Amino acid sequence: MKVISVVGYKNSGKTTLVSRLVTALSSLGQVGTVKHMSPHRFNPEDSDTGKHFDAGANMVIGITGGELVTIARDPSLDKALGTLADSGMDFAVVEGYKESSLPKVVLGNIKKMPDMSNVVATLPVKSEWDIDGLVELTCAQPDRVTLDLLIKRVQKNPAIRKAGAIGTFTGIVREYTDGLQTQVLEFEKYEEMADASIDLICTELKQKDGIMDVVIHHKTGRVEPGEDIVYIVVASSHRTQLFPVLSEAIERVKSEVPIWKKEITVDGEFWVHDHA
Repeated sequence: MKVISVVGYKNSGKTTLVSRLVTALSSLGQVGTVKHMSPHRFNPEDSDTGKHFDAGANMVIGITGGELVTIARDPSLDKALGTLADSGMDFAVVEGYKESSLPKVVLGNIKKMPDMSNVVATLPVKSEWDIDGLVELTCAQPDRVTLDLLIKRVQKNPAIRKAGAIGTFTGIVREYTDGLQTQVLEFEKYEEMADASIDLICTELKQKDGIMDVVIHHKTGRVEPGEDIVYIVVASSHRTQLFPVLSEAIERVKSEVPIWKKEITVDGEFWVHDHA
């Protein structure tokens, strides 16, 4: 899922720009949006859903004639984006969150917005913006990937009609290994070569009898204990064909893909020779 944020002061045209960008992106795939609106409450205390929520429900879903509204506790930008990705969105457009690390399109004078990071474009307020250019910019951003997103992509493959099983593998950061406590892992990769290597593994595994689809995603950057590192999704005709391919896929990722791992522990840090 490609993610981009539109930020700027009040009345700079943020909502208008987001709406136009959403319209353009919707011709390329499914689009979700996130709006920073902390002073507001969607389910006021005198509404039925508000009463449910205030009674202690962790999640409340309201169903209207044309809407499905989900209200959950522990709100965060990361959680919101994860929800959109899990729903199979191809794009997410965020309105606000100047303090985030997301790629940002800034409306107005960026010099008046200190501590802004990851700015990919600056535009005049309330203008005739180049929406086609912003679509290209959004498509160029890194993918935000979740396991559910990959499963939904596999389910959209026309070949899925011949499948009888979908299996997944998720590698996570192990905190304790032989008594040594890991604080964080850092992954680096040679981008083009790593992507090409993963594509080759997927292509070759899909040539095996009964395999409809294989998708692999490996994270880079800092990953903390308990967090996901790598996802593998395999669709096959029968379960007996599925599990050997899942196993072969992760072994090939570890041995063939140029991804390097630095392990930071309570006793120091070191590079791990094993690729993954």
